[in-house]
Amino acid sequence: MWTDGYITADWGTTNRRAWRVEGGRVSAEFADDLGFTSVSPGGFPDEVANIRRRLGDVPLLLAGMVGARGGWVDAPYLPCPLDLDRLVAGLVATPDPRAFIIPGASYQDGSRADVMRGEETQFFGAVAAGLCAPDAIICHPGTHNKWALLEGGRLTRFRTVMTGEMYNLLKNGSLLRAWLETEAAPGEHFAAGVAQGWEGRALTADLFTVRARVLLGTLPEYQVASFVSGLLIGADLRTGLSDLPQGEVVVMGRGALTRLFSAALTQVGRQNREVDGEDAFLAGAQAITERLS
Repeated sequence: MWTDGYITADWGTTNRRAWRVEGGRVSAEFADDLGFTSVSPGGFPDEVANIRRRLGDVPLLLAGMVGARGGWVDAPYLPCPLDLDRLVAGLVATPDPRAFIIPGASYQDGSRADVMRGEETQFFGAVAAGLCAPDAIICHPGTHNKWALLEGGRLTRFRTVMTGEMYNLLKNGSLLRAWLETEAAPGEHFAAGVAQGWEGRALTADLFTVRARVLLGTLPEYQVASFVSGLLIGADLRTGLSDLPQGEVVVMGRGALTRLFSAALTQVGRQNREVDGEDAFLAGAQAITERLS
C-alpha cells in the first residue's frame, strides 16, 4: 500500500504541515495554521479529507495532535523506553482503512509525568537518517519545547517546557504585548536575557522588570522581544539541562527557533548543532512506511 506513494502530516498544537512522498521524495506539500487548537469539535474528519483533496488519494500517515484526546482518533501514549519498532507496532487504525496515526510517547518518574506527540517521529527519523547518533541529547524547540535523551536508539526519557506557549501568551495578552511584535534575534539584548534566565530567579518577577525598564529608559522598546525570548530560553535551558548528561546537544526543529536555542546553548557553554526538523520528520515517516511495506 505504501510503495506507490503516501501522505504524511505533522499536526501540531498551532500549525499543520503535510507532504506527499513518492519514491522517497517529496512531490507536493503545504503548511497552514490549522493546528489542533484551531480545529472545531468534530472537525477532524473533514480536515483529514481536505488533506487528501489537496495532495491526492493515497494512504495517510499522521502524527501529532490528530491523535490526541479530542482529535480524530485517540492514539494512546507508549511509555518510555520506546524504540522505532514498538512505535510502528503501536500504529492506530482510523475509520479510513488507508489512514493510520502514529502514537505518542509518555514518561513517568514518581510525581513527574510527561507526554509528546509528533516529536518522537522526528527523533527516530533523525537516527534512521544518520542526522543524529543513537545516543543523543535532543532539544526540540516549539510551542512546548522538548528535552530528550536517546540511548541506543531508544527514547528513554524526556521533559517538556512550555516556553513557546508562554511567549505566545505574553505576546497576545500581557502588558508586554505591544513590544513583542518584532522578531526576536540573537544579539546583545537576547544574550542579556539568556544570562538572566539562566540564573534561575522567578520569571514572574523578572518579566515585570521588563516593563519597568522600558518605562525608565534602560531597555529599548525594539529590543524587548529579543530580551524576553532570551529570558524564557535561558530559564528553559536551566530546567532542561538540569538532569541530562554532559555532551553535544542536537537542536532539532525549525530554523528560526533552533538558531535562538543554539545561540543560548553556546552562551552557557554547551556544544550543539542544528538539525532540520522537517528532514527528521520525513525520515521518520519513511522509516515507518518501510517497516509496513
